[in-house]
Amino acid sequence: MTASLSRVLLTAVATLLGSLLVLSLVLPTGTLVAGAGLPGIAGAFADREVLQAIGLTLLCATLATVLAVLGGIPVAYLLARVPFRGRALVEALLELPLVIPHPVIGMALLLAMGRESAVGALLAPVGLSVVNSPLGIVVAMLVVSAPLFILGARESIARVDARLEAVARTLGDDRVMAIRRVTLPLARNGIVNAGTTMWARATSEFGAIVIVTYHPRVASVLAYDRYVTFGLRSVLPVAAALVCVALGVLLMIRMARRPERA
Repeated sequence: MTASLSRVLLTAVATLLGSLLVLSLVLPTGTLVAGAGLPGIAGAFADREVLQAIGLTLLCATLATVLAVLGGIPVAYLLARVPFRGRALVEALLELPLVIPHPVIGMALLLAMGRESAVGALLAPVGLSVVNSPLGIVVAMLVVSAPLFILGARESIARVDARLEAVARTLGDDRVMAIRRVTLPLARNGIVNAGTTMWARATSEFGAIVIVTYHPRVASVLAYDRYVTFGLRSVLPVAAALVCVALGVLLMIRMARRPERA
């Protein structure tokens, strides 16, 4: 009887805590959308500046994610499969952007890639600049979000039995072919999840971008600019429109992946 009562109490406490957590996650955005109202949201979607900011955000986040996938999968495989000295240091350096305040990352990018830096001097002759350009937005998104992809892909690859690669190699595949035909297909779901997480994080980035590239403005910077200039009530339609776009994109991604999970 005591054990049964303990289970009931534990279930009740877990349910209460879970409900409070879900409420704390949903309540702020729900209140924001309700405060804007349908007319306000419709007006935001008719605002050319808002549409340009949303389009720029989605484009830059997608480019950053593609770059992270192309460069991150080899790094993730190396961390998951190949033991080497200094691996802990490499992993710590890759995870560092996750714990550093993002405005600080923006300042570091200005020092490393600004107009006065060696990188900036190399980019200037070909007409490129990290400061106040879409390139800077992509770089900022990549730096702050790529660790999420690399860590997720590493765990997915590590869960694939390495003996399967060995079997493929005994059947005539070289290492690269075995990875492409065996490891990556088996780790695909985890890699897709990691890419989706990185993309979602990149679209919401603000701290690093606002330091490196205030113009052109992505959606987060535009919302901040209007909040500072006009106040909270005026920015509600813009913020609610961004919430709707983010929710719609995430729902489409989940629906596209549903048959694969089944």
